[in-house]
Amino acid sequence: MPLLRVDENGLWCEPGGFHIDPWGPSPRALITHGHSDHARPGSAAYLCAAPSERILRLRLGPDLPLQTIPYDHSITLGDTHVSFHPAGHVLGSAQIRIEHRGEVWVASGDYKVARDSTCEAFEPIRCHTFITESTFGLPIYRWHESAEIFDSINAWWRGNRDAGRCAMIFGYPLGKSQRAIAGLDASIGPIYCHGAVERMNQVYRESGVALPPTTPTGEPKRGADWAGAMVVAPPSAQGSIWMRRFGELSTGMLSGWMRIRGTRRRQSMDRGFVLSDHADWPGLLAAIEATGAQTVVVTHGYRNPLVRWLTENGKHAYSLETRFEGEALESEKRETEIAGPE
Repeated sequence: MPLLRVDENGLWCEPGGFHIDPWGPSPRALITHGHSDHARPGSAAYLCAAPSERILRLRLGPDLPLQTIPYDHSITLGDTHVSFHPAGHVLGSAQIRIEHRGEVWVASGDYKVARDSTCEAFEPIRCHTFITESTFGLPIYRWHESAEIFDSINAWWRGNRDAGRCAMIFGYPLGKSQRAIAGLDASIGPIYCHGAVERMNQVYRESGVALPPTTPTGEPKRGADWAGAMVVAPPSAQGSIWMRRFGELSTGMLSGWMRIRGTRRRQSMDRGFVLSDHADWPGLLAAIEATGAQTVVVTHGYRNPLVRWLTENGKHAYSLETRFEGEALESEKRETEIAGPE
C-alpha cells in the first residue's frame, strides 16, 4: 500500500494518522499553505510551518486548533517522521516530507522555483516518491525573469500616469498581490489596495517581508482624483460598483494563464502580465529532477502530459486526482470571500 493515498477527505497517510490539505474533516490536517483549495475548515487539529500561522488564523479563525513547527524541524506523528520545507509558492508555503520505515515521500503542495523576495525559496528534498502539482505542465508555459515582468508593469503604470489614468491590476489577495507590490516602483505614484489585499499585506509586513507603502482604498468616493495611482485588487472586483468609482481606468491581470492571449481577451483586460506563483514547465522538470525521486505522483493541472514525459524519460510516474485547483481564475472569487469583504 502506498504511504499516501486519496480517500473521501483527501490525501491520507495511514501510518501517520493525518491528511495533507484535506477537503473534508480530518483528525489531523497538515497544511501546505493558506490558499483556500488547500486550507479548509472542519478538521479537529491542524499543523503547518510556522511562517504560515498568521495566514491560517486570518483565513480559518483566531481560535483554530493549530500547532506550528519551524521549517526543517522533524516531529513524530504515529509511525512517521514529518518535516516542513520551503516551497517558494507564497509566504509560509511548505513541502511536507514523510519518512516511514526508511521510505521517504515528499508532498509538494504548490510550488515555484522562480525568485521571490516575499517568501522563502523552494528547497529540493531528496526522496523516493515526489508528489508534484502540474498546474502549468505543458512546454508552452515558460516564464520570463521576474525583473523583466516588473519592468513591464511599471512601464504600463507610468504610461497611465502620464495619460492621467488610474492603473488597476488584479491578482490573488494572498501571494501574487504581495509579490507584485514588492516589484512596484513607488516613485511613479501612490499604491492603493483593496481591503482583501491590504489585510494580507499587513500579515506579510508582520512576518518581516518588506513591501513599499500601500494605502487601503476604503470605499472610494466618486469624483476623487485617482489619476496616476496604482490600485491592486482581487479578480472578483472586476466589473463591480467598487471598481467603477475610480474614474478613467486601465486594467491588467496577473496570471500564468496570460501566457495564452485568448485568456486575456476573455477576461476583458487591457493588459495581461504573465506572473505566476506556480512552476513553469522547465521549473517542474528541474524540481522533480532535484529530488532524485524515481516515482513521481502528478496531481492537479495538466497531469497526463507531464506523466507521459516523465515515463518516457525513465521515471515511474502516475496521475492522482485531487480537488486542488492550482491557479484557477474562478477560484480567486472564493479567495476574496474568505479574506473578507472590502
